[in-house]
Amino acid sequence: MSEVSSLTGRLLVATPALADPNFDRAVVLLLDHDEEGSLGVILNRPTPVGVADILESWAALAGEPGVVFQGGPVSLDSALGVAVVPGEGHGKTGSSSVAVGDGPLGWRRVHGAIGLVDLEAPPELLAAALGSLRIFAGYAGWGPGQLEDELVEGAWYVVESEPGDVSSPDPSQLWRAVLRRQRNELAMVATYPDDPSLN
Repeated sequence: MSEVSSLTGRLLVATPALADPNFDRAVVLLLDHDEEGSLGVILNRPTPVGVADILESWAALAGEPGVVFQGGPVSLDSALGVAVVPGEGHGKTGSSSVAVGDGPLGWRRVHGAIGLVDLEAPPELLAAALGSLRIFAGYAGWGPGQLEDELVEGAWYVVESEPGDVSSPDPSQLWRAVLRRQRNELAMVATYPDDPSLN
């Protein structure tokens, strides 16, 4: 699959037609998308579990709300860290001593300034470089061609991500906010009622 057709780094925004309760009004950041399938995390599913409760050493770096997010229905017992590194992805080279090649040690670029954090690394290694960190339990996964089929069925809108999406302080409003900023008919979908039968 060519780089152009990869959706890595883009957002999948659930359409009102998507019937799967796992993805109702979900905003998914695609971390990987190629011919072998797709993997992403749901950005707007906070849990009541604090980051300090499961990864105490990373809690100080986690953005508000400082809770673990449910990244998707797959591997709920595994944790993924997604972080924004300010100044990355814009052609700037940081003067940070921890920067090695493509961003700081312990961080792997996904798209622009957004990347995955190695949660096995010592947090102090990344503390100075990270702009915001979010911890996800589980992820959303699609097998080869599965996501493409869902796109054809109209289950998802594909839109550009912004670094602020990863660390939105009000995740409950992210679905509407992402749609509202689109410059086409998608902005109107943001007004879709939570329960159309009450309209």
